[in-house]
Amino acid sequence: MHGPASPGWLLVALCAATGTYCLLRMRSSVEEQRRAAGGEALMGFGMAAMAVPATVFTPPVWTWPLYVTVFGAAALHALWSTRGSMHHLHHLVGATAMVYMAVAMAASPGGHHHGGAGVPAVTGLLLLYFTGYVLLSGARLVPVAVAAAGTGTARWGDRPELARACRLSMGIGMVAMLLAL
Repeated sequence: MHGPASPGWLLVALCAATGTYCLLRMRSSVEEQRRAAGGEALMGFGMAAMAVPATVFTPPVWTWPLYVTVFGAAALHALWSTRGSMHHLHHLVGATAMVYMAVAMAASPGGHHHGGAGVPAVTGLLLLYFTGYVLLSGARLVPVAVAAAGTGTARWGDRPELARACRLSMGIGMVAMLLAL
């Protein structure tokens, strides 16, 4: 999260671009896509803000409790949404990971990452989950069949392969942030 500046800025760019595309997906005509895109946009922009290098911006003390509150509410919403779709379990894990990282950042000296922040067992479990998620998401991006000719062009917000690529990007970003924790 707050390691060397160059990888930090790359992570900020990746997460911000992902969040921006998720905002575009919120204009989809498919209701379930709109719902999922909102949570994914929040996650993308939250990860981008958390990844800003500490050499550029040191967040105020109140930032970490705000993260805990926002992503705690997102985790509760995802938990409630699992009644309709098990896809929201991933949102629950992601929001919970953000809460965990915010608590670890708040507990570290001065609110900065200095290594050793967080509980190694929890960090390891989250790394295992997100690494598996990245591998599975990457495998799902491999084209299975070519779409039938003449089906028309899909709107930017309705392209499932781009949504999968965004989820893959956020998973990679989460792995990077957890490794830096």
